[in-house]
Amino acid sequence: MQEPLDALEKHMQQLQQAMRQAQMQRDQALLGHLRAELRRAQRSYDALFDAGDEAPSGEEPAAERTPPHAAKMPAREQVHQVLTLLTVPAAPKLISQVHEALFAGSLPTTRLATLRRDEERSYRSAPGARPYYLCPALTSDHLSPARALFTISVWPLEDRIVGPLSARVHYLTSAVKFTEALQRLTPAPETMTLGARQLVNHYALNIPGALSADHHPQDPATAPDLALLRDAAQQELAVHADDDTHDRRDAAQRARQQLDEAGRLFGAPFQTARRLRSVT
Repeated sequence: MQEPLDALEKHMQQLQQAMRQAQMQRDQALLGHLRAELRRAQRSYDALFDAGDEAPSGEEPAAERTPPHAAKMPAREQVHQVLTLLTVPAAPKLISQVHEALFAGSLPTTRLATLRRDEERSYRSAPGARPYYLCPALTSDHLSPARALFTISVWPLEDRIVGPLSARVHYLTSAVKFTEALQRLTPAPETMTLGARQLVNHYALNIPGALSADHHPQDPATAPDLALLRDAAQQELAVHADDDTHDRRDAAQRARQQLDEAGRLFGAPFQTARRLRSVT
């Protein structure tokens, strides 16, 4: 039982440190997520002790037979946590990378393969039974599900639609949000995890003006300039944001007129999308 306990103790310490940083930055949204995750970790920690006390003599405690990842929060909650931080639709790979960089443990993309389908099935069997659903982004032209992009049902419809400029806008927005989170949670750039450093370098390589002259992104040990990356992403974001918002608002207005509530969450079925294209 010692290894799971050690892992949970380390996880709770990381969460407590992150909560202090979030409180200093007055980031109440992130603080709420971290506090909820700490409660879950504490319950898992207590359960390991209970299982060890109640195990029959000579029998391996159930907690030791459980894989270490079983004590983590469900995948849908992990995805919700990352999307809430990023504030824009995101693909499974990015969600996994951000989660691994900012939160304890990993979130393999294989765990997300059937998640959207499960969420839609749950909604259609009992609409509104959950406080939120993980939904696909909707394409602005056909109002159909966008491939491999997660959103949250409680977001405004405009924020769950992707238009011609949205991919770039979402890339820049996620760069800003991720960088800001790193600045809150990481006391110094050199203390970043390798995953965080790799993702920051990926952003910096694809945003003009985000790399300082002495930065070497191919070197995984190089600590990037987070402030420079954030400012460069914000500057380019200002160029595209208004046009993207206009396109998505127009599409959201059509969706409200043409789709029912389920369609506004999970997209128009193929036949419906064809019909909508013929009348627009």
